[in-house]
Amino acid sequence: MQCILSGRMDTPEMTEEMKQWMDKAFQMAQNALDNGEVPVGCLMVHEKHIVGQGRNEVNETKNATRHAEMVAIDQVLDWCKENGRNPSEVFENTILYVTVEPCIMCAGALRLLRIPLVVYGCCNERFGGCGSVLNVAENGIPNTGASFKCLPGYKAEKAVEMLKRFYKKENPNAPKSKVRRKE
Repeated sequence: MQCILSGRMDTPEMTEEMKQWMDKAFQMAQNALDNGEVPVGCLMVHEKHIVGQGRNEVNETKNATRHAEMVAIDQVLDWCKENGRNPSEVFENTILYVTVEPCIMCAGALRLLRIPLVVYGCCNERFGGCGSVLNVAENGIPNTGASFKCLPGYKAEKAVEMLKRFYKKENPNAPKSKVRRKE
């Protein structure tokens, strides 16, 4: 399956400001890589302010749901509580910047939260929820949130290179293979 690049007329062009936010997401991905995690980093930006940020924490927490997007969502919820803001209104006006296409689980969460735009680096050919495997962004189940636009491809090569560096190393937290080898 090939990564779907957004060519729709209603998808915004990448701006210098968006590139700056993505560069910060790449810093989060580097932090994940430095800490033995899959190098994915993201920011949630509302009214030109970071209200949530995250990096992958799956290995650290031994919790398969602690993807960068889920960590950032939790931070946005905390920010809303601390600032007396309605989470629905905040999410509906927040842009997510992430170094790798959100997986199907994360794309489903973003849809339910009504995130309007996701800007990402490389495609996720194994688990992508924005068109690489399943297009949750546009083709959701009725009554499950609003579709969202995607703007892929910013520094995709850098994101892929970071993933390759991670997967070249043996992941000490990966489950042992259950495949039987012929003797």
